Amino acid sequence: MVYTTLMTIAASALTRQWEAQGFVAPLGVLSEDEVRYYREEFDRLEAREGRDRAEIKLIDRHFDLEFVWRLAHHPRVLDAVEAAIGPNILLLASHFFCKYPAAGAEGRGERFVAWHQDVTYWGLEPPLAVSGWIAIDASDVENGCLRVVRGSHRNGLLSHGRAERAGNLLSVNQAIPSELVDEGEAVDVCLRAGQMSLHHGLLVHGSNPNRSSRGAAVSRFAMSHRRSGRSLRTRLDRPGRRCSCAARIAPATSRRPRSRRGRRIGVGCTARAPPSCPNASSA
Repeated sequence: MVYTTLMTIAASALTRQWEAQGFVAPLGVLSEDEVRYYREEFDRLEAREGRDRAEIKLIDRHFDLEFVWRLAHHPRVLDAVEAAIGPNILLLASHFFCKYPAAGAEGRGERFVAWHQDVTYWGLEPPLAVSGWIAIDASDVENGCLRVVRGSHRNGLLSHGRAERAGNLLSVNQAIPSELVDEGEAVDVCLRAGQMSLHHGLLVHGSNPNRSSRGAAVSRFAMSHRRSGRSLRTRLDRPGRRCSCAARIAPATSRRPRSRRGRRIGVGCTARAPPSCPNASSA
């Protein structure tokens, strides 16, 4: 496949915005043909797995689905991540996020994402990572796009409690107390299908419910990366914690990742799988 340059921001400008605001968007990473391909692949996956799993439970499928692996290490994605955090990139996780409209939520009501920071429960030392969101469908205010609090990554790791409002999609109902969030700095991150946003692991972010009258879910693909190196590690004190080995692990259906312009690409894995990880037995 021949890749063309779609990003409309220079790497140096991306780096400056990343450091100042803690996020960069929109970044064009997928062509129209690629958007169509990934949309069709996700539709098939959603049909197989069902809506309940498609909502938030399609996690780390880059280990068994080649199209997910291709999306997670797409060259333009890695170009953007490298501009933000530098080379030697480690893929920590991948995740599809499908927010269905409340009208079709099968009695579950409105679903939202409370204010939070990604690295809170990841056990990273130091707690530094970058999360990328690729819009499989157009993501806007009406259907509950990502919202971020500009510059909040500079405030360090904040205390998280539990959301009082029902419908929080976060796995353990985590939420930053409202008094710690400067909502005056909150902005909506609207993306067209095929565009991506990057945000710092310490950036406060969330999203509102999908109140779209269009009757369709909004699907996004999320992935988290960090720099790889001997000084970086994760706490393996609980089952399922991710190790930070930079082993070149790829799904059996995909070719192993190769270095590109001197950049090493690693893939994070859980302590339980796959067995080729040198830290697989360390939990």
